[in-house]
Amino acid sequence: MSKLTIVKVKSDHADLHELIQKLDEDLLKRYPADEIYLVDFSNPKVKEMIFAVVYMDARPVACGGLRPIVAEEMELKRFYVDPSYRRQGIAVSLLSFLEDEARKRGTLRIKLETGAAQPEAIALYTKQGYEPIERFGEYEHDVNSLCYGKKLHLSL
Repeated sequence: MSKLTIVKVKSDHADLHELIQKLDEDLLKRYPADEIYLVDFSNPKVKEMIFAVVYMDARPVACGGLRPIVAEEMELKRFYVDPSYRRQGIAVSLLSFLEDEARKRGTLRIKLETGAAQPEAIALYTKQGYEPIERFGEYEHDVNSLCYGKKLHLSL
Protein backbone atom coordinates (compact mmCIF):
# COMPACT_ATOMS: atom_id res chain seq x y z
CA MET A 1 0.00 0.00 0.00
CA SER A 2 1.25 3.48 -0.87
CA LYS A 3 2.30 5.81 1.92
CA LEU A 4 0.80 9.31 1.86
CA THR A 5 2.60 12.05 3.79
CA ILE A 6 1.69 15.74 4.03
CA VAL A 7 4.47 18.11 5.04
CA LYS A 8 4.40 21.83 5.79
CA VAL A 9 7.17 23.48 3.77
CA LYS A 10 8.71 26.92 3.42
CA SER A 11 7.96 29.10 0.40
CA ASP A 12 11.35 28.35 -1.19
CA HIS A 13 10.97 24.54 -1.06
CA ALA A 14 12.10 22.90 -4.34
CA ASP A 15 9.28 20.31 -4.47
CA LEU A 16 6.69 23.07 -3.92
CA HIS A 17 8.08 25.06 -6.83
CA GLU A 18 8.23 21.99 -9.08
CA LEU A 19 4.54 21.27 -8.43
CA ILE A 20 3.55 24.93 -8.88
CA GLN A 21 5.33 24.92 -12.24
CA LYS A 22 3.17 21.95 -13.28
CA LEU A 23 0.09 23.79 -12.03
CA ASP A 24 1.00 26.88 -14.05
CA GLU A 25 1.51 24.77 -17.18
CA ASP A 26 -1.93 23.20 -16.65
CA LEU A 27 -3.57 26.59 -16.10
CA LEU A 28 -1.96 28.04 -19.24
CA LYS A 29 -3.68 25.30 -21.25
CA ARG A 30 -7.04 26.37 -19.78
CA TYR A 31 -6.81 30.17 -19.48
CA PRO A 32 -5.11 33.19 -21.05
CA ALA A 33 -1.98 34.16 -19.08
CA ASP A 34 -3.57 37.39 -17.80
CA GLU A 35 -6.34 35.38 -16.09
CA ILE A 36 -3.96 33.32 -13.94
CA TYR A 37 -3.37 34.62 -10.44
CA LEU A 38 0.12 33.65 -9.37
CA VAL A 39 1.87 33.96 -6.03
CA ASP A 40 4.74 36.46 -6.18
CA PHE A 41 7.41 34.49 -4.35
CA SER A 42 9.68 37.56 -4.30
CA ASN A 43 7.16 39.37 -2.07
CA PRO A 44 8.25 39.18 1.60
CA LYS A 45 4.58 38.64 2.63
CA VAL A 46 4.78 35.17 1.06
CA LYS A 47 6.65 34.09 4.20
CA GLU A 48 3.34 34.60 6.09
CA MET A 49 1.71 31.92 3.93
CA ILE A 50 1.30 28.28 4.88
CA PHE A 51 2.45 25.81 2.21
CA ALA A 52 2.15 22.03 2.16
CA VAL A 53 3.43 19.32 -0.16
CA VAL A 54 1.92 15.85 -0.37
CA TYR A 55 4.24 12.90 -0.93
CA MET A 56 3.15 9.50 -2.19
CA ASP A 57 5.90 7.01 -1.42
CA ALA A 58 8.38 9.93 -1.14
CA ARG A 59 7.37 11.40 -4.53
CA PRO A 60 5.90 14.95 -4.47
CA VAL A 61 2.40 14.71 -5.97
CA ALA A 62 0.37 17.65 -4.66
CA CYS A 63 0.66 21.08 -3.08
CA GLY A 64 -1.39 23.90 -1.68
CA GLY A 65 -1.08 27.11 0.24
CA LEU A 66 -3.00 29.49 2.45
CA ARG A 67 -2.54 33.25 2.27
CA PRO A 68 -3.72 35.45 5.14
CA ILE A 69 -6.35 37.98 4.02
CA VAL A 70 -7.48 39.57 7.29
CA ALA A 71 -7.26 38.41 10.91
CA GLU A 72 -9.78 35.56 10.61
CA GLU A 73 -9.74 34.84 6.86
CA MET A 74 -7.31 33.03 4.61
CA GLU A 75 -7.26 32.32 0.88
CA LEU A 76 -6.54 28.90 -0.57
CA LYS A 77 -3.83 29.30 -3.22
CA ARG A 78 -1.80 27.14 -5.60
CA PHE A 79 -3.82 23.99 -4.89
CA TYR A 80 -2.72 21.22 -7.24
CA VAL A 81 -2.66 17.44 -7.54
CA ASP A 82 -0.57 15.81 -10.27
CA PRO A 83 -3.06 14.39 -12.81
CA SER A 84 -1.66 10.86 -12.53
CA TYR A 85 -2.46 10.87 -8.79
CA ARG A 86 -5.97 12.30 -8.93
CA ARG A 87 -9.11 10.47 -7.77
CA GLN A 88 -7.25 8.83 -4.87
CA GLY A 89 -8.41 11.14 -2.08
CA ILE A 90 -5.20 13.18 -2.07
CA ALA A 91 -6.97 16.50 -2.69
CA VAL A 92 -9.44 15.85 0.14
CA SER A 93 -6.58 14.93 2.51
CA LEU A 94 -4.58 18.03 1.56
CA LEU A 95 -7.60 20.33 1.83
CA SER A 96 -8.41 18.91 5.27
CA PHE A 97 -4.79 19.37 6.36
CA LEU A 98 -4.78 23.02 5.22
CA GLU A 99 -8.14 23.67 6.90
CA ASP A 100 -6.71 22.27 10.15
CA GLU A 101 -3.64 24.51 9.80
CA ALA A 102 -5.96 27.50 9.26
CA ARG A 103 -7.95 26.58 12.37
CA LYS A 104 -4.71 26.48 14.40
CA ARG A 105 -4.21 30.12 13.42
CA GLY A 106 -7.73 31.08 14.48
CA THR A 107 -9.03 31.34 10.92
CA LEU A 108 -12.81 31.28 10.70
CA ARG A 109 -13.23 31.37 6.92
CA ILE A 110 -11.32 30.18 3.87
CA LYS A 111 -11.95 31.77 0.49
CA LEU A 112 -10.70 30.70 -2.91
CA GLU A 113 -10.82 31.63 -6.58
CA THR A 114 -11.11 29.26 -9.52
CA GLY A 115 -12.62 29.33 -12.99
CA ALA A 116 -15.16 27.54 -15.15
CA ALA A 117 -12.36 25.74 -17.03
CA GLN A 118 -11.63 23.75 -13.86
CA PRO A 119 -14.83 21.75 -13.30
CA GLU A 120 -12.94 19.10 -11.30
CA ALA A 121 -11.79 21.78 -8.83
CA ILE A 122 -15.30 23.19 -8.50
CA ALA A 123 -16.67 19.70 -7.87
CA LEU A 124 -14.05 19.08 -5.16
CA TYR A 125 -14.64 22.37 -3.39
CA THR A 126 -18.42 22.16 -3.40
CA LYS A 127 -18.32 18.55 -2.20
CA GLN A 128 -16.11 19.70 0.68
CA GLY A 129 -18.56 22.39 1.78
CA TYR A 130 -17.36 25.44 -0.13
CA GLU A 131 -20.17 27.66 -1.39
CA PRO A 132 -20.22 30.35 -4.09
CA ILE A 133 -19.43 33.83 -2.73
CA GLU A 134 -18.98 37.30 -4.18
CA ARG A 135 -15.69 37.91 -5.95
CA PHE A 136 -13.14 39.40 -3.54
CA GLY A 137 -9.79 41.13 -3.54
CA GLU A 138 -7.90 41.04 -6.82
CA TYR A 139 -10.70 38.96 -8.41
CA GLU A 140 -13.43 41.54 -7.72
CA HIS A 141 -13.58 42.85 -11.28
CA ASP A 142 -12.66 39.64 -13.11
CA VAL A 143 -15.91 38.34 -14.56
CA ASN A 144 -14.25 34.98 -15.28
CA SER A 145 -13.35 34.39 -11.63
CA LEU A 146 -15.54 32.07 -9.60
CA CYS A 147 -15.09 32.48 -5.86
CA TYR A 148 -16.04 30.10 -3.07
CA GLY A 149 -15.89 30.23 0.69
CA LYS A 150 -16.23 27.97 3.68
CA LYS A 151 -16.77 28.78 7.34
CA LEU A 152 -14.46 26.78 9.56
CA HIS A 153 -15.60 25.49 12.90
CA LEU A 154 -12.84 25.81 15.46
CA SER A 155 -12.03 22.60 17.31
CA LEU A 156 -12.89 22.47 20.99
